[in-house]
Amino acid sequence: MAKRALIVWGGWDGHEPEKVALFFEKMLIGEGFDVEVSNTLDTFADEEKVLGASLLIPVYTMSQITAEQLNPVLKAVKDHGVGIAGCHGGMCDSFRTDTEWQFMTGGQWVAHPGNDGVKYMINIDRNNPHEITDGIPDFEVVSEQYYLHTDPGNNVLAKTAFPTSGVDGPHVANACKMPQIWTKMYGAGRVFYNALGHHCDVLEAEHPKEIMRRGFLWAAK
Repeated sequence: MAKRALIVWGGWDGHEPEKVALFFEKMLIGEGFDVEVSNTLDTFADEEKVLGASLLIPVYTMSQITAEQLNPVLKAVKDHGVGIAGCHGGMCDSFRTDTEWQFMTGGQWVAHPGNDGVKYMINIDRNNPHEITDGIPDFEVVSEQYYLHTDPGNNVLAKTAFPTSGVDGPHVANACKMPQIWTKMYGAGRVFYNALGHHCDVLEAEHPKEIMRRGFLWAAK
């Protein structure tokens, strides 16, 4: 029986949610998944549908989620081992007032100093080998560089350095390596996140695309 993926997209249009959702759909079909794509959070309120999935993929920046929409997702991941995976604001800037969503996903966007067009490096953690990043080199990105508040329990697979040359902001005195790609568990369920993906073309590049593909496969029940 094929694994089932449920992709739910919407929220802020600036992140090209429909385009990203369809890109992920094509990728997962290529991996043998049965895929359903929806543009309403009410799909998450269908507990039978959510519990029957192998993988949930939110592509939903900002907005708000009701308890009726959220609780089946929490139950599916925490109690039934359904995986959840996503990228950029579509998963870790989804519902800013919902702390349980942030508890599950492992992080929350708070800033992108310099906005879009910043040139920066993604540095794979060579001391933490993982099937998602195996053989992936460090690589350069020109996009938004995400500054996040993250769960110290995350299994961090890649980071980026702040501050970035030429980008000013209140953070510049606080040099750090910011997590960008991680896995974690939420109860019985696997969670995967990649901070890249401001626009779909960022995800279409060789290394981000492969990281997302592997992340989906790793997270899927």
